[in-house]
Amino acid sequence: MIRTAVSAVLCAAMTASPMQTKQIVNAGPAAVGPYSAAVKAGGLIYLSGTLAQDDKGALVADGDVAAQTRRVIERMRDVLKASGSSLEQVVAVTVYLRSAGDFQVMNDTYKTFWPKDPPTRTTVITDLLLGADVEISMIAVPNGAERKIIHPADWVKSPNPYSYAIRTGDTLFMSGLVPRNGKDNTPVGGDIKAQTTAVMENAGQLLKAAGMDFTNVVSARVYLPDGAGFQEMNSAYRRYFPENPPARATVVAGLAGPQYAVEMTFIASAAPRQAYAPVANLSGAVRAGNRIYLSGILGHTDETAGDATAQTKEVMLRIGKMLEVNGYTPADVVDAIVYLTDLNQFAKMNEEYRALFGKDFPARATVGTGLVAKGAVVEIMVTAVKQ
Repeated sequence: MIRTAVSAVLCAAMTASPMQTKQIVNAGPAAVGPYSAAVKAGGLIYLSGTLAQDDKGALVADGDVAAQTRRVIERMRDVLKASGSSLEQVVAVTVYLRSAGDFQVMNDTYKTFWPKDPPTRTTVITDLLLGADVEISMIAVPNGAERKIIHPADWVKSPNPYSYAIRTGDTLFMSGLVPRNGKDNTPVGGDIKAQTTAVMENAGQLLKAAGMDFTNVVSARVYLPDGAGFQEMNSAYRRYFPENPPARATVVAGLAGPQYAVEMTFIASAAPRQAYAPVANLSGAVRAGNRIYLSGILGHTDETAGDATAQTKEVMLRIGKMLEVNGYTPADVVDAIVYLTDLNQFAKMNEEYRALFGKDFPARATVGTGLVAKGAVVEIMVTAVKQ
């Protein structure tokens, strides 16, 4: 268990520049990479992907998914407390599992922490660092901030412990959506186009219930168990975004339900929205209010195929440029997700990644997935908040 003194350590670890509202929380075991335990900025708190480590950083409860899930959430609960929040104020969770067979065990433990109004949640199957069985990242709001559950009137309750959507201020977070009928929880079959359409229709109903529509969507993450369906998914997806589509990352990852061919999660915003470098399926970045969401950035060429160092260097260069043209700096980045095709390249990726930030790293999760671009080994998606 975490030592009783940890709360004091956590509080002492939260720092902010006198000229900035961005606060860094570093707590618990030493980070295994260049990231902060949590970053608080713009009314949200971003928590890094967290593993079941002990106070010395070693993985605990090897092979025991229930114990690892409990340890992870308890660690994150302490970080939330130090950040002026709590589990009850979490709005979005991403659970990364090493095996789909562990889904129910994780679920049974997870739901004990949210007996009422659980956060939105996306669960996907990926490779994890340190041989962990589960990794969890979170986004929360401070204590006392708005946290409104969004649920279409004719939908039944989710069969799993998550809310379909939560709104706080201008921002709407949605759970990972699969092709399932919200009115009776029956799966929607068919090919990848039919399943993508079902997911998008579900998203549309949630947006409507929140007083929004597809023009408000700013960021999307698409998970495909089979990358061969990428273009067919795109053909159905882009019909919902005829212009200025959201930022997006698409990776190859397993899903908790083997009957599904696609899962998507979205963030929407009622704030004034501006797209940067839009193309057919995504925009390079979308700004909403003081927050900017970048698409998953790649850096591969024919010459750098399979080279994690060279590709990460190019990815970070492109991220820096995209931030700059939109009036942001690396210091404004609050959250990142790194997708690596081979976690053995973790150290090489980190060497180039840390160079952009220097210090005060954003929150981050790093997981092993497939990528849809041939020869690509790393893809990085970031969110920044103007201070």
